[in-house]
Amino acid sequence: MKVSNFTSNNGNTIANQFLITEKNKTIFQSYESVICVINHKTQKTYLDKYYWDYSATTGKYRNMFLGEGISETRKKIESGEYKLKNLNK
Repeated sequence: MKVSNFTSNNGNTIANQFLITEKNKTIFQSYESVICVINHKTQKTYLDKYYWDYSATTGKYRNMFLGEGISETRKKIESGEYKLKNLNK
């Protein structure tokens, strides 16, 4: 497992925002909460049902992680492309 800080577009380290890379997964964590997991083996994306849209800061970096805006994320949740799940058990 590799943990790295999120970086801004100009290369600055962003405090309390982390990317965790495992063999078949990429995880976005904001502070102590896992926000999103992309499982590369199954091609599925999971968002935490409680924290995926917790704050403006979380949303900003979630959007960067997913490469899309909130409206596109909401559409993908509604269509079932993204699954909501408790990722912080």
